[in-house]
Amino acid sequence: MINAEVVYATPERQIVMPVTLPENCSVIDAISLSGILPQFDELVRQDIASLNVGIFSIPCALDREVKQGDRIEIYRPLRHDPKEARRMRAKK
Repeated sequence: MINAEVVYATPERQIVMPVTLPENCSVIDAISLSGILPQFDELVRQDIASLNVGIFSIPCALDREVKQGDRIEIYRPLRHDPKEARRMRAKK
């Protein structure tokens, strides 16, 4: 068995779900087994296959194998393109 964490945060709240997973478990399986999705409306409305995820802040694919101690992070979509926001500030 593998011990890992699945995390998600909004500006108002964050949640860290410790999970115990079987060997050779993928990131998408870990997210499903953690039970974190139903706790956030924006995740329930989103297709799980379209989630942006990473492990310890390094983006990864949903089919990546989870290793002992991994911290699986679910990322929120960006509200603004950082490059475009920088251009707009420079124009001002």
